[in-house]
Amino acid sequence: MPKKIFFLMMSTILCSAGFEALAEGPVLSLTGDSVITKSQEAQSEPLQKQETAKAQAEDKGIFSFLNFWQGKDKPKLEIDADAQETLLQKYTRLAQNGDLNAQMSLGYMYLYGDSENNIKQDYKEAFKYYEMAANQGDNVAINNLGSLYYSGIGVEQNILKATQLFAKAADLGNTEAMVNLAFIDISSTGQSYKPQEAVDLFKKASKLNNPTAHFMLGYAYYKGFMVEKNKIEAFNLIKKAANSGYDEAQYVLANMYLNGDGTPQNYGTGVKELNRAVKQGHLPSMMLLANILAVGKKYPKNIFQAYVLFNVASVKGNEEAAKKRDVLETGLKIEELLQAQAQAAQFVPQQSPMTQYINQTFGENIKQYIDRELNKKEK
Repeated sequence: MPKKIFFLMMSTILCSAGFEALAEGPVLSLTGDSVITKSQEAQSEPLQKQETAKAQAEDKGIFSFLNFWQGKDKPKLEIDADAQETLLQKYTRLAQNGDLNAQMSLGYMYLYGDSENNIKQDYKEAFKYYEMAANQGDNVAINNLGSLYYSGIGVEQNILKATQLFAKAADLGNTEAMVNLAFIDISSTGQSYKPQEAVDLFKKASKLNNPTAHFMLGYAYYKGFMVEKNKIEAFNLIKKAANSGYDEAQYVLANMYLNGDGTPQNYGTGVKELNRAVKQGHLPSMMLLANILAVGKKYPKNIFQAYVLFNVASVKGNEEAAKKRDVLETGLKIEELLQAQAQAAQFVPQQSPMTQYINQTFGENIKQYIDRELNKKEK
């Protein structure tokens, strides 16, 4: 079992084996501009805007201090202009009197620190106020308190206590708590490894529109893990996760479009999904899209853009990308080469809030838990 709720697992980087990938339709650049001809550019659709995850009214992140990543603002309390107390003094007074909003706000402020209000980071104080809020039966606060116990933040680490709190929050309808329990079940070993329970929790959370659960359940259907293989159901669920902005879901969805898995084959839409993930700096998507551009079988060649993508991927430490970049270099004029290098140097990944949240909380390759078990069975 992982020692921290962040998990921060070593990700298995998925790279394309060569230049064999095929596709067709308008290829988009890192910036979303067409890189084929002007006539094709005029006909191609603009890059789809990445959708951020929809905020849920009472259901927030595994850490309360990550709850506000979903576009919500930290709870605010109005301060009377004539009041003879600071913001911290007023929050503290209200929290002591049972104000849930003040308790959650103070927990957040102490956990991160709030220089604007001269509040220094203090994990023990953060734990104290989250515990106050949890004692009022709030499902978000209970889930948050479980996260602190799991990570040993402000309190001695206690996995059993954390699991009990997650279960309590899940029973109260908190989908993030359901997902937390599912990852504990699926990432554990020995008797604590409970894959069927994990999938059942993903099902429950997915029905309540949790994006992480959409992806994990969709991937389970795609692979036939603890459920009967169903690529149509997999496609629908993974598409929901992709539309929430999750880069790994966009990559898997792109492959489903390119290969016609669970949906009619559609190279153009597949490439658009790759571009959405590439904008976020997703390495496997860069490699696949670069290979597609370099082949030019069912897709017009674009050595320039393929070079840019391989160059960016090489900076991420991919040795295969560096070799392919060097091969493509011979096919570019000196002016094109300099321009391509400049474009690669200017690339800055723009991860969506959903991608950041999932990567920080559960790791950069969450489908590894399913792949790992299936690989064991194949051996």
